[in-house]
Amino acid sequence: MIGVDWGGTKIEVIVLSSDGREEYRRRVPTPRGDYDASLRVGVELVRAAEAAVGRRCTVGIGIPGSLNPRTGLVRNANSTCLNGRAFGADFAAALGRPVRIDNDANCLAVSEAVDGSGAGGHVVMGIIVGTGHGSGIAIDGRPHRGRQGLAGEIGHYSLPWPKPEELPGPMCWCGRAGCMEMWCSGTGFERDHQALNGGPVVPAHELVARMRAGDAAARASYLRFADRLARGLALLVDLLDPDVFVLGGGLSNVAELYVDLPRLMAPHVFTDDVDTPVVQARHGDSSGVRGAAWLWKDAQD
Repeated sequence: MIGVDWGGTKIEVIVLSSDGREEYRRRVPTPRGDYDASLRVGVELVRAAEAAVGRRCTVGIGIPGSLNPRTGLVRNANSTCLNGRAFGADFAAALGRPVRIDNDANCLAVSEAVDGSGAGGHVVMGIIVGTGHGSGIAIDGRPHRGRQGLAGEIGHYSLPWPKPEELPGPMCWCGRAGCMEMWCSGTGFERDHQALNGGPVVPAHELVARMRAGDAAARASYLRFADRLARGLALLVDLLDPDVFVLGGGLSNVAELYVDLPRLMAPHVFTDDVDTPVVQARHGDSSGVRGAAWLWKDAQD
């Protein structure tokens, strides 16, 4: 099985055996803003991977957007040259056989549901806490997309149970105010700290380091971030009640979140007893590309 992780800065390919062993991996820079060149590079990577392992493979691709199920066109991709393009059909035509395409957060969820931190779970939610904020859903190890292909699009609903000082919230690039992405991403964490403390933007990883060193302002910013993320997770428990939340993205490396999120989430869930685990992605940065390969899991089964 071949998985391709189609990012804005790099395209990565991996070959997995049917039991999940990695046999080959390579990444190259994404031709920025050039759709045709990106397509050529992606096809060349797949062919080189097949040549390296000596066999033809299924091909799954994770993209930072989603396909409209009615038109087959890409939408909402931060790799903007993909938007409005029939990427799946174009890639399949260039390669000469079918490919499967899904959102990169769904690929995270699938990877962790198949052989990662969510293995054995019926409903696994992959939560991205990085430059942006979003989620993917895997049910029995397969992606759940929904009628519009938008299932798990949590970055652009409003912060649940907002406090007076959180209203109306910062303006989001989508045109609305107070979106979860503006609060529960690394950039949201940085923006919130700057808004309350002034000065230049402090990178999220530096804020975490300052918090651990005893900086009171950095700790207060972290606690606001964790509380907002916990409220978002609590709403998802009320809505979908997943077996596990698996965190991916840069801030998934903040160990304190795995202690703080469950206790901060619990008061907002509509039950007297919530025990939904919040865990780190086992495969880390590789989860997306592995999940893309596992999009063909049914063919292996």
